[in-house]
Amino acid sequence: MLGQFLDEHPLSGLMDGSAFRPFPPACDRAAWESISAEKREDLLRMAAHYRAIPYPMLTATQFMAFVRSGSRKVYENPYFLRRKKLIAALLGCCVTGREDDLVDVIDGLWCICEETSWVISAHNGSAHEGMRPPAQRPLPDVTNPYIDLFAAQTGMILSLTCFLLADSLDRAAPVIRRRVGLEIERRILTPFATRDDYWWMGLIRKNLNNWTPWIVSDVMLTASLCISDRVRLCEVIDRACRMLDRWLDIMPEDGGCDEGAGYWNMAGGSMLDCLETLEQLTQGRMTFWTEEKIRRIAAFPATMQLDNGWFVNFADCDARPFISGERLQYAGERFRDGCLTAVGAALRQEPSYQISDTPLLRRLLQEVFHPHPAQSAASQRIPRDVWLPSLEVRMLERAGAILVAKGGHNGENHNHNDVGSFMLYLDGEPAVVDAGNMVYTAKTFSSERYTLWNTRSRNHNVPLIGQCEQRPGVQYRAGSAACLPDGMTLDMAGAYGDEAGVTALSRRLSLDDAGVLTLTDSILLQEEKPVCWVFMLRCRPELQEGSVTAGPVRLDLPAGMQVRAEEIVIEDERMAHSYPGSLWRLACEDAPALRHSAAFTFRKSDAGA
Repeated sequence: MLGQFLDEHPLSGLMDGSAFRPFPPACDRAAWESISAEKREDLLRMAAHYRAIPYPMLTATQFMAFVRSGSRKVYENPYFLRRKKLIAALLGCCVTGREDDLVDVIDGLWCICEETSWVISAHNGSAHEGMRPPAQRPLPDVTNPYIDLFAAQTGMILSLTCFLLADSLDRAAPVIRRRVGLEIERRILTPFATRDDYWWMGLIRKNLNNWTPWIVSDVMLTASLCISDRVRLCEVIDRACRMLDRWLDIMPEDGGCDEGAGYWNMAGGSMLDCLETLEQLTQGRMTFWTEEKIRRIAAFPATMQLDNGWFVNFADCDARPFISGERLQYAGERFRDGCLTAVGAALRQEPSYQISDTPLLRRLLQEVFHPHPAQSAASQRIPRDVWLPSLEVRMLERAGAILVAKGGHNGENHNHNDVGSFMLYLDGEPAVVDAGNMVYTAKTFSSERYTLWNTRSRNHNVPLIGQCEQRPGVQYRAGSAACLPDGMTLDMAGAYGDEAGVTALSRRLSLDDAGVLTLTDSILLQEEKPVCWVFMLRCRPELQEGSVTAGPVRLDLPAGMQVRAEEIVIEDERMAHSYPGSLWRLACEDAPALRHSAAFTFRKSDAGA
């Protein structure tokens, strides 16, 4: 898409030589002083908070902790704190127009330039073909640079800092900006322009994910700020556009993202960052706001939005993720989509500025300088009657009940073994849930991924065949998934390995006009085995004869089931953000047989009525 456009309209002819100015520099006092008093106070509170925190050390043993203990946080916490403190000091200078925090800006720039690598320990050399296992490369190799998500992001933070405070930094010592430029050149711009072996470029691997638009968006911005040679800049931006094209090529026409809505910020949201940079570089001559596929990718999280801060959260998505409302609003405005604009505006939290865990200076500045639309539009939302054929995800709302179900396969990005799983929300609150994500460790993206309890099918709303769970891999998939007016049907047999001996496993999910969900499974096995249906519940279940009540939901059971409930105390910090306290795993077991047919009915309980 982008490459074809550039073949017909070379970038050199689209740029008129105007200075690239993505945000007002600090010397533009009119722009910074036009920020509301409330915003200014909030940014200054943030600056004061980080002013009191010293820049932390970064050591070799902290970096090595990932291969020694599996911990990412030992290195990432001080790594990201350095960048947060730098961003806070920068914003303090920009808001006040004074140089009270300039010493912290200078120290931050200098200590980050002194880092051996800008790549985090978990990503060290992670995409070079033929790289040794992580345990054999516990420290970065300065002779073989790599660009990961956060190296590219660091380049963006440093280049924006030098752009916004150019005058102040040059008065202090011109060598500072020259040093930053040299480090950006050798760590980011030269490798980006000359290496073809980074997997996220799409040249050696086709199954791309959010890494591609995320890195490309930061490199585009960094190059636009740092490269003064127009010919070279055009070459780098052209190369970046063709990488983004490779990601767009693997994205489905319906805009679905198998990484989930929470990852959209750095997938579809980063795509929007790329398009915004291109529009700014070319003074509006290079735009793609009439492309339907782009619109659908941009609208994906709004499509997956539930109520009260909840989102559809299959795979590694959090149940209550942060979604960039500002980016959604931006997309809505560019596509002239009032509903999408309103959804984005409603998700924005202003002022309450915070530096995210993986600090994004560009997003903070977008939040500061992108005004809210009229608040009267904020009540709009996307209709909840959705079918995404690429993901085989179905969402349907009736009478205050929202059903979300999926087919798909078990080789998706950030996959959980969850073919055929579903969620049920009642009056805006979760009843039958997906546990979602946990804090990343060395196991998360390793051969041990499916030893984690939250990724296994036994902890999703799917049946166990004897003791057999679903298997990971793209070959373990749903068959005949179909959207129905009242729900969906699919064949789940292909999600289980040969050891399960499943000949057929058909599932139908039907939500009636009264908001009552009926789940019907029909299973044929090669030999007699018990089948255990699992339901992950948000509230503590109370077992009665023939039914279970769990907070807002009552589950009516087929006759003859052996039912037991297990409390899962949520100790993981990330999961506890969505589900503080506990979840409950309800197991409903049928006696061994060749054929199993069962119908479960979910309706609002008296407590939820």
